[in-house]
Amino acid sequence: MIYDMTKGSPLKMILSFSAPMLIGNIFQQIYNFVDAAVVGKFVGAQSLAAVGATSTLMTLAICFMMGMTNGAGIIISQCFGKRDYVKLRETVASLVYIIAVMAVVTSAAGVCLARRILLILNTPSDVIDESVRYISIIFAFMVTTAAYNASGAVLRSLGDSRTPLFALIISAMLNVGMDLLFVVVFRMGVAGAAWATVIAQMISAVFCIMHIVRHRKILNLDGIIWKAKKETVFKIFRTGLPASLESCLISLGTMSVQRLVNSFGSMTMAAYTAATRIDSIAIMPVVSVGMSLSVFTGQNMGADNIDRIKTGLYRTLAALIGICVVIAAAIVTFRVQLLGMFLDDTAAEAVKIGGEYLTIVSTAYLVAAVMRSYLNVLRGAGDVNTSAVSGITELGARILFAYILVKFFGATGIWIATPLAWAAGAAIPVARYYSGKWQEKKLV
Repeated sequence: MIYDMTKGSPLKMILSFSAPMLIGNIFQQIYNFVDAAVVGKFVGAQSLAAVGATSTLMTLAICFMMGMTNGAGIIISQCFGKRDYVKLRETVASLVYIIAVMAVVTSAAGVCLARRILLILNTPSDVIDESVRYISIIFAFMVTTAAYNASGAVLRSLGDSRTPLFALIISAMLNVGMDLLFVVVFRMGVAGAAWATVIAQMISAVFCIMHIVRHRKILNLDGIIWKAKKETVFKIFRTGLPASLESCLISLGTMSVQRLVNSFGSMTMAAYTAATRIDSIAIMPVVSVGMSLSVFTGQNMGADNIDRIKTGLYRTLAALIGICVVIAAAIVTFRVQLLGMFLDDTAAEAVKIGGEYLTIVSTAYLVAAVMRSYLNVLRGAGDVNTSAVSGITELGARILFAYILVKFFGATGIWIATPLAWAAGAAIPVARYYSGKWQEKKLV
């Protein structure tokens, strides 16, 4: 189903479009969630810490590619709103070449440098071998991650959020089964969890690509010329580079924070790994509705519907506030039970530490909702530089607050730094939005 978001009730369109993305994003997080849960329960807290130590490195590896796909997605959504299908097809063709090259380079660099980077991150000696084993397998097949993200971004920009969802449901279910098979039955340890993730991601990529090929006429991609045009490549980089740099810098900041977490030992690492897995799923409604708001803004920007964009933002933000209150209450109430999915009775200390993290971070989801709502309107409009500035501000604040507060509150200071960083990052897009300058940033 293709959503034309230039018509109908703005909030209804945004929420209905975000629903499949929400489910899809949750299933995408299930990859890491299930890996961590199975490893933590059946291999041990030390192996869970090993998997957790790789998360920031893995995020850094794919963030540049994600920035390019997001940049291309903004252009595609505006082309769709303007009904410029020739430029739309040119953008898709150029994106394929860009992502293919980036995937190969990232894969080679990741395999070669994984151990060195993990050592820089102060990964403890009792977990680093397992960390290298896990991340090397993921890096070796980075092309599967790139293929899914690129094909999924194209489909969502064209108003199809359901196909990526179906792909993720299938692959996530397979990932659960293969995790249990490889880790519990075959006793392959963290390597089994990595292989399960790689195979599942490969299936999701193939599913989306086959759908695009089969429905290319409906998607207005029929007759695509597989040639990368210089001006289109330049526009994708110009649009995607700020988002890429923003994501990379945030990942570097997260790696810096991870290094700080690692200094407190394997129990704190295990707690942080389990808590962040829960957090990553809990915040998905904010992320998914924000992504939907970006597509909504892109299509309406192409159609010159500025007032409709403003209405969509305010109504969406009001809905998100209510959603965040409910989620935060549930997280705080059931934090021990949620952490129990990852940690057994021998890791009571990790459960206590993780519960503290979840309480502090979940109660600040309202701040994250404000930040992401305004940011995604700016991104959809093509005002990507402001988004990068906001990301850098959030990064600097997170590192600064974490390293200052840890001296006074220990590991708790690291958790407090997250909502403070969100507040700092939110100030930039809110001020930019009300300046009105984003309305002049249309890309097509």
